[in-house]
Amino acid sequence: MKDWLITILENNPINATALFIIGVLMVIIIQNFFFYFNHKDKAYLWYSFYAFIICFDQISLLQGFYILKTHGVKPYYYGIIHHAMEWLYNSAYVIFVIEFGGLLLLRKSTALKVKKALYGLVIFLIVLVIIDFINKSHWVRINFLIVLVPSLIIISIIVYKHLFQMKTIVKYYIIPGSLAFTIFSISALIVGLSNPEENRQLSWLIFYIGVFTENIFFSLGLVVKQKLVLTERNKSQNDLIIQLRENENLKNTLTKNLQEEVNKQTKEIIALNEKAKIEKIKQLKVAFDKQLVDLKISSLQSQMNPHFIFNSLNSIKLYIIKNDKENAVYFLNKFSKLIRKILAASRAKEVSLKEEIETLELYANIENIRFKNEIKISFNIDNKINLSTIKIPPLILQPFIENAIWHGLSPKDGLKKLNVDIIQNDASYVIINIIDNGIGRKKSFKIKANKLHKKNSIGIKLTKERLTNFSQNFKNNFSLLFTDLEDDGKPIGTKVTLKLPLI
Repeated sequence: MKDWLITILENNPINATALFIIGVLMVIIIQNFFFYFNHKDKAYLWYSFYAFIICFDQISLLQGFYILKTHGVKPYYYGIIHHAMEWLYNSAYVIFVIEFGGLLLLRKSTALKVKKALYGLVIFLIVLVIIDFINKSHWVRINFLIVLVPSLIIISIIVYKHLFQMKTIVKYYIIPGSLAFTIFSISALIVGLSNPEENRQLSWLIFYIGVFTENIFFSLGLVVKQKLVLTERNKSQNDLIIQLRENENLKNTLTKNLQEEVNKQTKEIIALNEKAKIEKIKQLKVAFDKQLVDLKISSLQSQMNPHFIFNSLNSIKLYIIKNDKENAVYFLNKFSKLIRKILAASRAKEVSLKEEIETLELYANIENIRFKNEIKISFNIDNKINLSTIKIPPLILQPFIENAIWHGLSPKDGLKKLNVDIIQNDASYVIINIIDNGIGRKKSFKIKANKLHKKNSIGIKLTKERLTNFSQNFKNNFSLLFTDLEDDGKPIGTKVTLKLPLI
């Protein structure tokens, strides 16, 4: 090892720069492996892989130089390895840009196609290397210039075109770093071709400066990205804590008000003289019963809202764990809007059908994000219906949407559809149909029965109690019907029909 270093440094002083670059890259490789194992971000892994290939290539070149100086012969396979490594580290760099720049989040389809194309070219390169080692046919060098380099240039242009269009701060580190590397690489190539023998050392020095400059930009970019990830994670966690505290305070306030009101009315009844104030007692009893009904509705809502909120919170937990900041922020914005609507509904006995549908659409879209938007959701409303004038209990339809998604559509493979149809045949009722093409109730019950940990759902039971209390203010009563949809005896979904009274 000592003789190897002395020979390299004495015969070509520029190789000291190569050794310095290799040392810097080794530090970067170790640092980014540490970041990857701590944050599970593939950008760090690909950057380490990119730096490792450059190190391997430079060590191979130095070894070839050593053999040339000591034995007077340059091994044939060093040229093959150099061209293969040169193309591989540039390809690894393109995939690093895809991961680092967030193309997989905002341009997923394009990013996946680019990665598949690069993987295919890597397989093609491996085949060429094997053929060259067997037959010494120079296929790697020929295809390097004709196929591999032009393909990589086209792929790079596509990636950078999309990167320019994205609103991300990391592109201001990727683009200058890549530009610096490109300028120095082209300059090194021009200097080397002008006089290969005399300018070889100067050419390599220019190339090493480009590699070092590029790595400085990328290292700075990785630091900035790490800072952004930590900032977004802390912000998301703080927002979630605030929303949970508000929900808990709301529940406690409703429970306290219910208890205080019951105690107040009870004391008034006990204090009355039954013989002297029989009529007063009757009047108070009527008012008391009515307030108890109203308070019961509020109590049911105070149970409904935490149930609804905590089911929705599960939708963003996975993104926070995976450190997926783009989806976490997007999801959190929608979730905060949903929380505001729920908090507003918790203070109201009734909301308009229009407000209820807006809340349902927001909830269904949030749940659909968890299924990678695989569910086709549609709301079909009769144009003759004035949604703003029809009043219903808040969040009354949510449990049916939740059951359709989680028990009907979640276990289903293939096309998933959820339709909400609202019609009005006469002035007495408004009819709401919730239809899914899921696995059906029978199969859903069977899956639930086979689970080791069974959980009793109270969402539908609470909804029926709320509908019963709501219907007391109308002449007509509500009706709720579950229909198993079948085709030749095979389940093809479930239909829930809810008739709400208008008079």
